[in-house]
Amino acid sequence: MSSEVLQEEFEVLEAIYPTELTSTTLRKGIRIDVEPDDPLEGEERVLNYTDEYPDALPELSLETLEGSVEENEIENLLAELRTVGEENLGMAMTFTLASHLRERLSALIRTRAELRQQEDTEKERQAIEAEEARTRGTPVTVENFNAWKAKFDKAQAIKKAREDEEKLRGMTAKEREEYKKLATRLSGRQLFERDRTLAISDDSMIEEGVVSVDISQYDRVVMEEDEEEERVTFSDSD
Repeated sequence: MSSEVLQEEFEVLEAIYPTELTSTTLRKGIRIDVEPDDPLEGEERVLNYTDEYPDALPELSLETLEGSVEENEIENLLAELRTVGEENLGMAMTFTLASHLRERLSALIRTRAELRQQEDTEKERQAIEAEEARTRGTPVTVENFNAWKAKFDKAQAIKKAREDEEKLRGMTAKEREEYKKLATRLSGRQLFERDRTLAISDDSMIEEGVVSVDISQYDRVVMEEDEEEERVTFSDSD
């Protein structure tokens, strides 16, 4: 590698990176601080030039200056830089490598921001669904309704037994006996549920030979008789 060629490239890099470029000697390589568009994270790139440069790739290494870059992300960045370098063999490639690294770091930050946004959106969606489920309650099915009904009936029976016990304490023996008789008497609904034949219509209960009466006809006859009584008869006899 010609020292003149490397010196010429180094002078160009100094003009492009007046504060980012540092080097002790060209033979030991150079160090360039590369910042993405968003300066929250950055990388330090080290290039050690080989004797075959630019016909061979320089030795590349990356170190994080600020922020955080995962180990696998660094490996991916180095692999991409080697690919770009191989595409530019025979030419001064340092600026091209630095520019590519800057672009990839910017893309990495954007991807992270998008992932964080997606995570926040997903958390918000889950929170909304949890709140809707909490306010909506449990869907009613035959099974859970029957379970609730059995529990409710048991609680009501216990409550009624306690109330009856309290009432009986203040009664005489005769009053307690009467109260128990009333308590065991079936209600109309209980009678119906026990014997559904009670729901037979009145028409089916009519006995044979019973004559039905048309009440409208009766009312008309009464009205005609009343009209006859109110009639005045005139006669021309003395």
